[in-house]
Amino acid sequence: MEADKKGLDTAGHSQDKEVVKKTASGTSTPKEMRAHSGEQKESDSEGFTSGQEKRLKKWFIGSIDQGTTSSRFLIFDGTGNPVASHSHEFQQMYRKSGWHEHDPQEIVDSVATCIEEATKQFVAMGHDVSDIQAIGITNQRETTLVWDWETGEPLHNAIAWPDTRTMGLVRELRGLEGADDLTELCGLPLSTYPSSVKLVWLLRNVEKVKQAYDDGRLAFGTIDTWLLYHLNGKEKRTFVTDSTNASRTMFMNLHNIKYDDKLLKFFGLDRNKLHLPKIVPSSCPDSYGSIGFGPLKGVRVTGCLGDQSAALVGQQGFTPGSAKNTYGTGCFLLYNVGEKPVISKHGLLATVAYDFGRQRKPVYALEGSIAVAGSGVKFIMNNFGFITHSHKISDLAATVEDNGGVVFVTAFSGLFAPYWIDDAKGTIFGITQHTQRGHIARATLEATCFQTKAILDAMEKDSGHKLSELAVDGGMSNSDLCMQTQANIIDIPVNRPAMRETTALGAAIAAGFAVDIWKEFDELKQINQKDRTVFNPDISEKESTKMFRRWSRAVEMCRGWERDEEQEDP
Repeated sequence: MEADKKGLDTAGHSQDKEVVKKTASGTSTPKEMRAHSGEQKESDSEGFTSGQEKRLKKWFIGSIDQGTTSSRFLIFDGTGNPVASHSHEFQQMYRKSGWHEHDPQEIVDSVATCIEEATKQFVAMGHDVSDIQAIGITNQRETTLVWDWETGEPLHNAIAWPDTRTMGLVRELRGLEGADDLTELCGLPLSTYPSSVKLVWLLRNVEKVKQAYDDGRLAFGTIDTWLLYHLNGKEKRTFVTDSTNASRTMFMNLHNIKYDDKLLKFFGLDRNKLHLPKIVPSSCPDSYGSIGFGPLKGVRVTGCLGDQSAALVGQQGFTPGSAKNTYGTGCFLLYNVGEKPVISKHGLLATVAYDFGRQRKPVYALEGSIAVAGSGVKFIMNNFGFITHSHKISDLAATVEDNGGVVFVTAFSGLFAPYWIDDAKGTIFGITQHTQRGHIARATLEATCFQTKAILDAMEKDSGHKLSELAVDGGMSNSDLCMQTQANIIDIPVNRPAMRETTALGAAIAAGFAVDIWKEFDELKQINQKDRTVFNPDISEKESTKMFRRWSRAVEMCRGWERDEEQEDP
């Protein structure tokens, strides 16, 4: 989703010119702070010294941010500020209900275009390409690609992470012996979400994929692997993935960061027939190769993170107990649990948060994944025609005082964490003759906020700790109305940075660590901390609880809409 009505500049900074008071000092509780909603606060640190800043502004890092609907390339200086960027949208394919695909070559081309255009900006500013020390990659996760190992040609469109064609397959797999043991090994439950079931579907339904597998020519990868394979040049055979992306496939053992034969066997896969990318740390000077063509030819790629892990790094979520929520096409909340994985008992995922190598242990996170966030806004824009641009959602929602009793369960791909309801469909409850477009717009924003509340409740149960503040980023976080609603529903402050390119920044940080721009996490504490905005709850806890209770009732009512015909027959 784009910026709210106050607008964003090209670097993601708020252009709001209102004068706002600083947050009150002290240790006010959320209840005491309700009168201070939407205020800005400075970083607690004094910032970089003049010497540090001068040195760091001479170092530049490129960041490829390959998302669900667009690709981008940004160039950051060593203080974490973006100095050049370019974005390019690509086609979304919905060939059947529940299907969501991308053209693999279009993804590579879109990234190449972004690199070329952003580099032009960079050079026009008086910089030299040689000033760029390294490049990081961050990418949409779980999206599954298959190609011919010998020719490098894709054998099918990429199946995107929200795709639900595997719903029947998932039900079948859940009935197999050993299905209940998978989560303990890989941290993920069986659902339409991970890469594993998408690959199994391709093997069962696409003949040339099955033939390549039988011939030992089938290469499998997520978006990071596909990009690295092509950006390096196919002749170089750079075929790797980082541990954050590998942890989303259901093929990797979360405890030892290696492919697990038990997991592969469960999905009927023979590793002698399937080419799996080598798993390497997220920050590494040697494993990812270098750009093989274009204006940045020869520049090393030294960092790689799945997009949600990158956002946690970009928000400096380096200590256990820190958390961030990214409001993009979907919405993803990560909670740092430290150097040992925590297997959720309440519907969350366990995943690798980041792995910076050099004798450091991998760091893990609990994750709550929401399939529909910004894509819900685009739905009411493209399918209902309520608004002409996605950033107008806040204006429309502000035309009414509340949701008017409307609840929108945006289960276009079923419901992800913590519910994992595959057979739900998008459902709007509470429509009357009083209902206006503004009520539906507000209910669309609230749907993401309610699901975030459900995830936070599950995280509190798993971790035994209640979060004191939620760091946010991503397109929908640009909406003041949405973030105030979020604070009200979760009843804790919501903390938003002025520079919201935290996902791309996280990839840049991983790349910078590998080439010693930074060596310790403490060196990053000043990055992107100035002029953050804090939204504090401004409704009563009783009112918040009532709103969430109505949402929970709607979720229960939307169960079971999508079922096999044989299940519906009497």
